[in-house]
Amino acid sequence: MKKKRKLLLTGASGMIGSLVLTQALNDNSIGEIVSLVRKPSGIKHAKLQEIEVKDFMDYLPYADSFRGIDHVIYCLGVYTGAVPREAFRKITVDYPVRLAQAIYTASPQANFALLSGQGADRSEKSKLMFAKDKGAAENQLERIGFSAFYSFRPGYIYPVKKRKEPNFSYRLFRKLYPWLKNLSDNLGLSSEELARAMYRVTLEKSAGRILENQEIKSLGQ
Repeated sequence: MKKKRKLLLTGASGMIGSLVLTQALNDNSIGEIVSLVRKPSGIKHAKLQEIEVKDFMDYLPYADSFRGIDHVIYCLGVYTGAVPREAFRKITVDYPVRLAQAIYTASPQANFALLSGQGADRSEKSKLMFAKDKGAAENQLERIGFSAFYSFRPGYIYPVKKRKEPNFSYRLFRKLYPWLKNLSDNLGLSSEELARAMYRVTLEKSAGRILENQEIKSLGQ
């Protein structure tokens, strides 16, 4: 009998993470899901273990739960402008790197998928905070040594489920996207396309790579 796999997920309460969680709960090849949350979701399932994280820079209390992990899908993040510059850097770079280090110590055989963003700058010289920090996160995560590291760089993410948009730009793009999406495959994609692509690629355990919007959209259809 084939051994069932263990998945660790962050950001399960968010737009993409919630869709990834649904896929994992419905996937018979997944035997255990470890979901790191700030507060309980209320979801009850035999294979779901929710861990309330008090400090996203300290994972020592959860070391036992990190053993035997096969796949990591990291969807935790923050919108540009939502927090001060120092906090944005900490959430975007330090949080995923600290978690990845803890997981690698317990499960070096795992692969790691990061929800990054279009324009991430691996040179880390960009004057744009978003591009510089996303690039820094990718660089540091790739150097940790997982069996495979995937960076997903979507453009605009169209929320399939209605939600409260974080700012005017997002409200505008939500209205325009149904007409703009046919102009270019690099412009954006739907939340469902992104979640499906992240899940499929991560569980394939193929060679690590950077996936730009066009490829993500194609894989997620």
